[in-house]
Amino acid sequence: MYDSVMCWYCGSPVKNSEPVGRSQICPDCGKDLRSCRNCKHFLPKENGCSESQAENPSERDRANFCDWFGLNPKYRAATPGEKNARDAAGDAKTAFDNLFK
Repeated sequence: MYDSVMCWYCGSPVKNSEPVGRSQICPDCGKDLRSCRNCKHFLPKENGCSESQAENPSERDRANFCDWFGLNPKYRAATPGEKNARDAAGDAKTAFDNLFK
């Protein structure tokens, strides 16, 4: 087993987190760890799942009871998380909007 899991959203390490339980959340940002976004079957571009037998939850960043959940290997090492990319996109949109004020 690994020492920690990285949060899909903020990239913070969560110590002693395996196996990832349904009620586990990131202590830094509060996002659910056992969610589609942290799963190896998650397809970000399609916002879907590569496992055809898996459930289809409406909120991919919320905890669920999917039996097919498996931690995405990219979240076993340091990652900046999606928050930084979302913040950068928001900053770019704000700068663009400010051009027309």
